[in-house]
Amino acid sequence: MSKASGVPRPMTGPERGAETGTRARVARLILEEGPITASALGERLGLTPAAIRRHLDNLTGEGMIEARDARPHGGRRRRGRPARVFTITNAGRDAFVHAYDDLATNALRFLAETAGPEAVSEFARSQVADLERRYKPMLDAVEPDQRVRLLAEALSNDGYAATAGRAPAPGGGDQLCQHHCPVAHVAAEFPQLCEAEIEAFARLLETPVRRLATIAHGDGVCTTHVTPRGDGASGEEGIPASKAIRQAAEGPVQHKDV
Repeated sequence: MSKASGVPRPMTGPERGAETGTRARVARLILEEGPITASALGERLGLTPAAIRRHLDNLTGEGMIEARDARPHGGRRRRGRPARVFTITNAGRDAFVHAYDDLATNALRFLAETAGPEAVSEFARSQVADLERRYKPMLDAVEPDQRVRLLAEALSNDGYAATAGRAPAPGGGDQLCQHHCPVAHVAAEFPQLCEAEIEAFARLLETPVRRLATIAHGDGVCTTHVTPRGDGASGEEGIPASKAIRQAAEGPVQHKDV
């Protein structure tokens, strides 16, 4: 406040930009670390209680975050007012996702225009390579019939909300469902991302797999059929992943949300 008048001084352009930037940092930390308390946010970001409260109030008013009572440790409620924690809302999460989507889509368009479609495929494979390196030792350490379940658990830990179960289609096998796709909007324009992922699944599981549905193409779940080991030498289940994706996109298929 101004000492002369006691009236708050309007923020200048640079100050307003800093205010917005700090608010984005608060929202990002809640996205990555939430549920989290106001005091923990202030400590992590070096903000005073008054400053962190101002940003939290603004983000709550914008629908980006929400507050709720913290769950008591051990199921026992302590005396006094329960601590409040802040979590990101669906609207807040979407705001981050769409910002990344726009940047990623523009970058891949530029890559496709300057270096060609194969460069996009190489990029997609390089992105999946890290996932494949991390998952392979875990999957190799278990029996083959446990690998689909373990792959679903690993994908869930990486934010894909995956489940596994027996396939409903004739011929048996397993079904892997991913209920969330971080790159769905980008993959809608660049299916090379889906192709690279499904090719990695086939290598990790050491058996042919077939993508039946994708969130990127408007389905509610990314659904992958996993051929029983030893049954994929020929026939529809053993077709290349890229061809399977094209066939799945040509028409609706039956899939079970497990």
